[in-house]
Amino acid sequence: MGERAEADIGEHIADWFAAGHRPLPWRAPGFPAWGVLVSEFMLQQTPVARVIPRIEAWLARWPTPADLAAVPPGEAVRAWDRLGYPRRALMLHAASVAITERHGGVVPSDVDVLIALPGVGPYTARAVAAFAYGIRVPVVDVNVRRVLARAVRGVGEPGPARTREDHELMESLLPADATRAQLTNAGAMELGQTVCTARTPRCDACPLAELCTWRAAGYPAYTGPAAPKQKPYAGSDREVRGRILRELRASELPVPVARVESLWPDAVQRERSLAGLLADGLVERVGDGYALPSA
Repeated sequence: MGERAEADIGEHIADWFAAGHRPLPWRAPGFPAWGVLVSEFMLQQTPVARVIPRIEAWLARWPTPADLAAVPPGEAVRAWDRLGYPRRALMLHAASVAITERHGGVVPSDVDVLIALPGVGPYTARAVAAFAYGIRVPVVDVNVRRVLARAVRGVGEPGPARTREDHELMESLLPADATRAQLTNAGAMELGQTVCTARTPRCDACPLAELCTWRAAGYPAYTGPAAPKQKPYAGSDREVRGRILRELRASELPVPVARVESLWPDAVQRERSLAGLLADGLVERVGDGYALPSA
């Protein structure tokens, strides 16, 4: 596919997204950069439907980075509740402290400066730069990778991540105008989430139907390397960690050791999971019990 065709794809995505999309909070006009950063932390491996009520409550409680930085990190873990992967809450708290101390409480707009913040990787940095500040920079998540794989590369699945190649390909789709580029970035995500889905793509509703290389080739079966799959949650150390954290979130006082020991019957797995929580800084030992981190 040539540069002209790729540019056409980007423009089609921008037009489609501009014509209407889901009214997500972080897409509202004037949504603050801090809110965009919080949303990106929360959306990592968590469905949109679970994030919407959580981010609204979070920003009502901590509307600025300085507000979050002023409380103990354990409060961030407590408020994270069941969003999953609670280290994100610790990292978001650490990022709020860094923003407050290094950047005067203002979320940076530069990608490299954003990456220097705790817990902020290349994807999150680019998303904040693009969606909060309108900077023309390619943003690629799993949904965008699927759109790129099908529409441009002509394969049914994106396979393992190829970060540099994916960024370069998405860059080739972005219109020169920064405002249009922002629409293409957001639109590619929306397209992958709602139309060009992993299992049941709705090609009849796709704005790229006439431009899609995969469709033009007759939807060939994917034969490349598979992307790594997440292990089941049930019975895993993640489930044990979740039970322990849920108990600690529900208590303002340290939870006694005996109570923690009653949460999971397999002592070896329980102790391994608890040790991981302590090492990650999500839990601290307080006297004869355990609590969320205080500092």
